[in-house]
Amino acid sequence: MRLASLLIALGTSAACACTIPVFRFALDRWEADKFHLVMPAAVSQTPEVQDLLRPLRANGKANLDFSTAKDPALKDTVLRYSRGDAEKQVWSGKLDAASLAAVLDSPARQKIVQQLLAGDSVIWVIADSGSPLDTAEAERVEKRLKFLEQVASLPIQDPNDPDSQLGPGPPLRLKFATLRLRRDDPAEALLLRMIAGPQAAFDPATTSFAGAVFGRGRVLGAWPLAILDDASLEDACMFLVGRCGCRLKNESPGWDILLNIDWEKALAKASTAPSSADTAPTAQPAPAMAAAVTADVKLSPAATAAPATAPTPAPAPAVPVKAAAVPEVVAIIPDHSSSGTTAAAPSASNPKAALILGIAASLAIILLIPRWLRK
Repeated sequence: MRLASLLIALGTSAACACTIPVFRFALDRWEADKFHLVMPAAVSQTPEVQDLLRPLRANGKANLDFSTAKDPALKDTVLRYSRGDAEKQVWSGKLDAASLAAVLDSPARQKIVQQLLAGDSVIWVIADSGSPLDTAEAERVEKRLKFLEQVASLPIQDPNDPDSQLGPGPPLRLKFATLRLRRDDPAEALLLRMIAGPQAAFDPATTSFAGAVFGRGRVLGAWPLAILDDASLEDACMFLVGRCGCRLKNESPGWDILLNIDWEKALAKASTAPSSADTAPTAQPAPAMAAAVTADVKLSPAATAAPATAPTPAPAPAVPVKAAAVPEVVAIIPDHSSSGTTAAAPSASNPKAALILGIAASLAIILLIPRWLRK
């Protein structure tokens, strides 16, 4: 099954100069659509419900608003989708502290928020029954996503391009994450219905499926595992990491889920984390130079000893030595007295000079011995 709508979107995105990937453009700029919590008049006016809603009115973070129903026939509180799907119900029941907490948040939604703020390109939420067949299908999807992550690439970013400036948030990276859930988990029943979408052609409670979540909780689409083939996975992933196309949110495919988070504050906080890409590389010595230094150390035993000094022949105590008897030594060791400097001793890093000096001293001794014997 090919995703025709995504292919059309991909074809139109190249005309835009913006190089920000779709998933990051959505995280930076697309505000989450609000869900509507509609209460019967008899419920909304009770002190208990007023106390429940007071914190939401003062410091509410979720993409949720609430109102009193005009229809007197409404008996239960209803959670509805936003915009054109406002008549579609996500949940209905008695409004109390427990049900309101389940509407606002769940463990899986907290994990989704955490991964989006970490910079993951898309989180594929996989809901299955745990059967061997579903497990095999889920593993197939995970394997394909790992492959796509290795071969995909992000558009090249120009930091000087005014049309491609990232907003506050995590470092830009390519990551196709997965989140496995059991479709019969009561704590995530509401989330799975939201991911399946207002126009779902399947029942998320009885069908194993996968949905792609990106941006600020935007769902690109949801598909039963039985028909989610490799080509469809590739279409969805390549669309999300491709150029944004500069389209308005309402012109792009997908719908939102309800998340209890202040995105502006959370993204500003995420942007304070340093990126390894911003760290200047540390210069390292070239391998050839390192090898040369090692070879020099091995070939120069004097490097580990005390600084070498010019060898001086020890004269025999009973035999006087004339100064003219050692012209060779004077010729080999230059005299720097005229320049006001002292002759430097051969260093350990110049073994050739030390060797020549040693040979010269030995020759001087050999030449002196016959003269001492004649006397």
